[in-house]
Amino acid sequence: MEDLQNVRFKGAVGNDDEIQVVAFQLGREEYAVEILNVQEINRLLDITRVPRAEHHIEGVVNLRGNIIPVINLHKKFNLQVAGNEDDKRIIVFQFDDVKAGIIVDEVSEVLRLKTSDIEDTESVYGSITAEHIRGVAKVEGRLLILLDLHKILNL
Repeated sequence: MEDLQNVRFKGAVGNDDEIQVVAFQLGREEYAVEILNVQEINRLLDITRVPRAEHHIEGVVNLRGNIIPVINLHKKFNLQVAGNEDDKRIIVFQFDDVKAGIIVDEVSEVLRLKTSDIEDTESVYGSITAEHIRGVAKVEGRLLILLDLHKILNL
């Protein structure tokens, strides 16, 4: 697997029949987000706590002069942390003028998904409410839960 540390992305290339995603581990499950808004993936940085922030806001990081809020999806979705500290990453996203990061246990890979392999979800069993999920993709015998970052980040 190629090293994804400090990778920068300019956007996905493809057609309307497929999307490109970043797959990652959160607890025991595998998730994915569309790569279009992924700016970069970094090792876990020093996070500064912010007083009175919501419980799932881990704090902020200084990334090349930009102050970026970091969301802990384990806390937001009530998931157990898995893996070791060296594998943890912060995936940084940019939507227009808004930058934010999420902490993940491990980044697996960047891959293309056929839209026909993605099933919409009315509801998902577990602690993540369906409003945060775009769908579930079947890829080579495994399931990827596609997260809706706009709703997670309240954009």
